Amino acid sequence: MKVICFGDSNTYGFDPRSYLGGRYDKDSRWVDILAARTGWTVCNQGENGRGVPRAPVCFPADTDLLIVMLGSNDLLQGWRPEETAALLDRFLTGLSLPREKLLLIAPPPIVPGAWVEGQGQIDDTIAYARCCRALAQRLGIRFADAGQWGVTMAYDGVHFTEQGHIAFAAGLLEVLL
Repeated sequence: MKVICFGDSNTYGFDPRSYLGGRYDKDSRWVDILAARTGWTVCNQGENGRGVPRAPVCFPADTDLLIVMLGSNDLLQGWRPEETAALLDRFLTGLSLPREKLLLIAPPPIVPGAWVEGQGQIDDTIAYARCCRALAQRLGIRFADAGQWGVTMAYDGVHFTEQGHIAFAAGLLEVLL
């Protein structure tokens, strides 16, 4: 099975302890754990700082599953949950892949930390998960809420810890297998 994981720094595997955009080791990144546990071909298309794309993105037609987890950076930049979900709606409906090949994951909510300015940002990430669930239902695509998986966040309140990646992978595997 060919899987593409399209997201931001938490898909990329960013290690917030690094100063130059470093990553956690391969055995600690959820994308690589998914590949190791399933034997699938899993392509990590995570990118530090990525928001919901405003322009169309093409994925190979032979993709069996596209996992999308986006929106955290948009929220951190001040976009409201509903606005971010509207951007995500345009992105998802613009994809050429059949809807049965899509899995939308709501990112786990951020927590108090060095990058989090206040409770309003935390509340927005919780509200965004509800928006993502409603969007997935409306579009008829699969949905998972990573806020239910016990993902621990690093000191910044935004990025997964190594243990958070492991918990994320475990939650995702329960959804997929």
